[in-house]
Amino acid sequence: MSPAPDSTATARSAPDYPDKIDAAVLKVAGVVVLGSIMSILDITVVNVALPTFVEVFSTNPADPLPYSTVAWTITAYTLALATVIPLTGWAADRFGTKRLYMLALALFTLGSALCATADSIGMLVLFRILQGLGGGLLMPLGMTILTRAAGPQRMGRLMAILGVPMLLGPIFGPIIGGWLIDHYSWEWIFLINLPIGIVAISYAWFALPRDRPEPSESFDVIGMLLMSPGLAAFLYGVSSIPEEGTFFSAKVGVPATIGVLMLLSFVLYSFRPVHPLLDLRLFANRNLTVATITMFLFAASFFGALFLVPTYFQLVRGELPVDSGWLVAPQGLGAMVTMPIAGALADRFPVGRIAPFGLLLIVGGMFALTQVTADTSYWGYLIPVLFVMGLGMGATMMPIMTSALKTLTSHQVARGSTLLNITQQVASSIGIAVISVVYTNLLAEQPLAGPAIASWQNPSIADQIGGPAGVAQGLSQAAEAFADTFLVAAVLVSLTLIPALFLPRRREVSHLLDDAPGNSSDEPDPTVAPVVIH
Repeated sequence: MSPAPDSTATARSAPDYPDKIDAAVLKVAGVVVLGSIMSILDITVVNVALPTFVEVFSTNPADPLPYSTVAWTITAYTLALATVIPLTGWAADRFGTKRLYMLALALFTLGSALCATADSIGMLVLFRILQGLGGGLLMPLGMTILTRAAGPQRMGRLMAILGVPMLLGPIFGPIIGGWLIDHYSWEWIFLINLPIGIVAISYAWFALPRDRPEPSESFDVIGMLLMSPGLAAFLYGVSSIPEEGTFFSAKVGVPATIGVLMLLSFVLYSFRPVHPLLDLRLFANRNLTVATITMFLFAASFFGALFLVPTYFQLVRGELPVDSGWLVAPQGLGAMVTMPIAGALADRFPVGRIAPFGLLLIVGGMFALTQVTADTSYWGYLIPVLFVMGLGMGATMMPIMTSALKTLTSHQVARGSTLLNITQQVASSIGIAVISVVYTNLLAEQPLAGPAIASWQNPSIADQIGGPAGVAQGLSQAAEAFADTFLVAAVLVSLTLIPALFLPRRREVSHLLDDAPGNSSDEPDPTVAPVVIH
């Protein structure tokens, strides 16, 4: 083992990261948050527009487009998002994070403008794919940029900043989307991205530091041909589960099976090239492996159940999409309370002593939701429960990501964040599909639930099921289906506690600066002493 470098050499070669979050790093964080807000907000803002798309794009009002068709405006975006994420690590090394991030912003903004011009559902789906190509690059690139800007000792606090758009998107997406459609037109849910995108591109040009791309790595063509289509086929099958109502439909099984076989082939192949498309060798890092497993179970169970809450408000309680968005807001407020606290703690204490407490809050909140009825009090029960779950989310999600990235080298961060983003995307898709099928099947077992829910839009249906008494009984049955589905989600999220117990419980040595710019072999003094995370 080589002797430790002297302190003078270390001081010259290591970037000087102040302990506090300073203006320079906040300037960079602002660029990343703007891009992340556009990407994540767009995922949720389109949800409330699906009925409008049916009305606008149906050529024959007597034979409207099925929801499964217009739902492709969401599915196509998600598939493009997941398909391009594996390319991020190679592209960041090849072109540099600044140029690639600005390209991603431009693609997303252009896609948004084109979506507003669509005159058919096919054109809208096509332009949503272009949006997804840009959006899929924004989040992993943003994590990479922030990680390099923050340094190892401030990663927790910076990751908490990056978590803000992750929280605000699901909360304000339905609110903003519903308001724009009600007061203007559906085109504005896409046009709103134009000024944000132009500001973000201009801001990125001045705020992001120039980086030095490393174009020496060859592009893994075989890996791309296996990974990206395999991931898209798998997610296509999974996304078709709610529409088919079963896991065993050909529309689900065939593409999902093909996707799994291609992904397994990719896994076997990926250890052969020196620079694979997705570097699975990073799983030799214990922290990354444990954090990835924890993130997968957390995202599948939590985000799978998350979409049920506004659905409950709309179907059982008869709330408008805008109002249901406001009712879910306490969850985001809770997360905003604990996220900066958890971020600061993650810079000082092992993540294994933080995240499990957040998970316990989520588990408690999820089990509390198993008691919902058709008339559960908002302020006396639901809003406090959602607030507690938000506290748990804020104390869980970003510390897990911090744990995963903290001990990677600077060169590995782009590829590590790519792994995390793919994990979260795949897990969320699986979780939503599974929870959707569970809820749909439970609801189908209740004979009066469906007609009672439909009576919100068509009051004449109430007479067919026995008037107000029949509607009340049907809504009670629908609430029971929600409660039973939340029980499934609560059990699943409880399983997340198992890998969370293996998260680091001791101080870890960070290698983030080992090959950071300024410490490469062509510099006068390349040696950097390890930095201990406190």
